[in-house]
Amino acid sequence: MKAVARLRPLPINQAEALQDIEISTPIAEPKDLLVRVEAVSVNPVDTKMRRQNSPPDKKEPPRVLGWDAAGVVERIGSEVERFRPGDEVFYAGSLIRPGCNSEFHLVDERIAAHKPKTWTMAQSAALPLTAITAYEALFDRMGIAQHGRGERESILIIGGAGGVGSIAIQIAKLVKLHVVATASRAESEAWCKKMGADLVIDHSRPMVPQLQQMGYPTVEYILNTSSTEQHWMAMAEAIKPQGRLCGIVDTMEPVDLNVLKRKSATFSWEFMFTRSMYHTEDLVRQHELLTQVAEWIEQGHIQPTLTETLSPITAANLRHAHAKLEEGRMIGKFVLTGWPA
Repeated sequence: MKAVARLRPLPINQAEALQDIEISTPIAEPKDLLVRVEAVSVNPVDTKMRRQNSPPDKKEPPRVLGWDAAGVVERIGSEVERFRPGDEVFYAGSLIRPGCNSEFHLVDERIAAHKPKTWTMAQSAALPLTAITAYEALFDRMGIAQHGRGERESILIIGGAGGVGSIAIQIAKLVKLHVVATASRAESEAWCKKMGADLVIDHSRPMVPQLQQMGYPTVEYILNTSSTEQHWMAMAEAIKPQGRLCGIVDTMEPVDLNVLKRKSATFSWEFMFTRSMYHTEDLVRQHELLTQVAEWIEQGHIQPTLTETLSPITAANLRHAHAKLEEGRMIGKFVLTGWPA
């Protein structure tokens, strides 16, 4: 079958950074779906894994990347309970297994869900990784209630125009939060407002004075999809006493947790691969939350975050997508569809 793989860590402007290859079609394990992949999306994790160095004394085989897919179930493992061949699915996969940039791909049924009926394959492929990240950050990490909120609570979403920010804004609005998003360009500000943000501030300027000017001396929740250390002190100042913060980007230098102590504020990490990497007891939670997101989509509560599409799925097109992402100015999500004949 056709696939696109990383052979060795290289800058994306070099043709060998990603290559078209032929590999064997995998065989499903008991809990697996063998999916005929029709669309894939690109995320920052793809670029990080592509650049990751191998141990100097180890020759690494080609690695297929990709952690966002939509397609059709071709075959199922002996213990699969939730799907049948012919079902359309979407999912984000696992970091400890081959990625989805291949014609056929194996995924554990407990982290996949039925594709939204009202969305195309491309629209669906744009969502799983970011939707899981946003959902887990809001509900599992920060403990935001999905129902029964009496008072008007607020959330600051730093980096609102990116993939995670785009869906986090929409989910936060669904659960009646007042959303302040950040953006640094006119087009990204417009995108945040399109996604449903109540207010947008500029994260390239001091954020706390902007929040205060808009009537927010503090906020109950902060989701940071951007640099952790760059915004750390501003987050510590903006968070309400006993508030909750969540980050998704590794720190490049130490941050001082002590600044949160006087407020008894809680900081947590969100890494959507934790459940699949460690096969946690609640692994099926990702199937359940993607199913919930699909229901919201079919009810018309969630709009697509897809902004750019290329076809077919080839190394050249994936290199273009990686380059676009590495510019750091991507709005929404980039999707590739179909395989060359």
